[in-house]
Amino acid sequence: MNGNELPRLLQTSSRSRMTLREFETLFARTQASDAWVELQHSGLTGRGGAGFETARKVELIRSQHGHRRIMVVNCMEGEPASHKDRTLASLNPHLIIDGALALASMIKAQKVLICVARDWESTIESFRAALAERRASPVTIDIMTPPGRYVAGEESALIHWLNDFESLPQYRMKRPYVPHIGRSVAMVDNAETCANVSLIARFGAGWFRSLGTTASPGTQLVSVTGAVARPVVLEVALGTPLRTILQSANADPDPQAVLLGGYGGTFIGAQHLDVPYASESVSQIGATIGPGIIVLLPKKSCGLAETTRIVSWMANESARQCGPCAFGLPALRDDLSELAYGTRQLQNVLERLKLRCGEVEGRGACKHPDGVVRLVRSALTVFEADIRAHVAGRPCGHARQSQRYATVPRLENESELVWE
Repeated sequence: MNGNELPRLLQTSSRSRMTLREFETLFARTQASDAWVELQHSGLTGRGGAGFETARKVELIRSQHGHRRIMVVNCMEGEPASHKDRTLASLNPHLIIDGALALASMIKAQKVLICVARDWESTIESFRAALAERRASPVTIDIMTPPGRYVAGEESALIHWLNDFESLPQYRMKRPYVPHIGRSVAMVDNAETCANVSLIARFGAGWFRSLGTTASPGTQLVSVTGAVARPVVLEVALGTPLRTILQSANADPDPQAVLLGGYGGTFIGAQHLDVPYASESVSQIGATIGPGIIVLLPKKSCGLAETTRIVSWMANESARQCGPCAFGLPALRDDLSELAYGTRQLQNVLERLKLRCGEVEGRGACKHPDGVVRLVRSALTVFEADIRAHVAGRPCGHARQSQRYATVPRLENESELVWE
């Protein structure tokens, strides 16, 4: 496979699931050196959102002596605007499995657990069919199906569920955090990260680094939704200008704003469309690429109304374990809704919203409320002119329109929320 060409992860011989024979033919190994050495030189970072260096995570688990080890593949993908892991798993589950086995070998794990939200039945079936072709696996591989909640894919919540508890995030005082399943040490990596490990093991670190930037080598799968002809998953070289990615997605060429990093991410204005899509570049404008999510809002949308919809869903998806989630997020939702649709004392509402963001930030048991605060603060900046008009009693005409652009599922009643 030519390292300077795309696609890599999405390379396939057809639009259906790749068989093991097709996988071994198309991704025939050209690298004979040690996979662990190649990973250390690759610079690969996690593709699930946190961006932690994969080799450092492996080293941390390898340093835990006297424990059995388990490799966990996180294919939960609870973000409504993301579908990149499911796309990859439906086309090439063997690439994910192959990378998970390579990581299992590096940490000397006896078991691999592939975690897929139980709602994603086609993804589960794709993995099952792939595993049926691998009858001689060197380790035990099981498919686990936690509930499909937004926070259920958070690492501590996933580990808590695998320990036979509810899929709720847990407070982690000590960093770096070493997960345990029973008495075994666990390493958790995103599905796309595992797929990249397979490529590095097969083709080497130099091949992997031939695309991307020095600080952010390789490629990233990106889910593009919103003001696009149709939702799409693209594989892009890190460092590609954001505008180029949007053009490849047949997106609105002149959007009002772009949401980077998902529903715990950051809105940026159209003046930043030429920023290179890499962590070291988007961080300079206060954003993050996160798990590879891009949502476009056109000029005919109301950014305040779209933010209200997202925050309403995020508040509903919270674990309700701590004050910031149980009370803070609903309060942010109510303030945003009043700003978008209310008529009285809106300047006071705006000031209260800003104050509440400060009260919520940094006080949760997990980072879920912090992500919502980040989203709200970026909306207050990017949609400032629109918000001023709302406060002055001159709301835009788009706030009450029926067409919406951010993908927001139906809000479930609390009795419908399943955590176990």
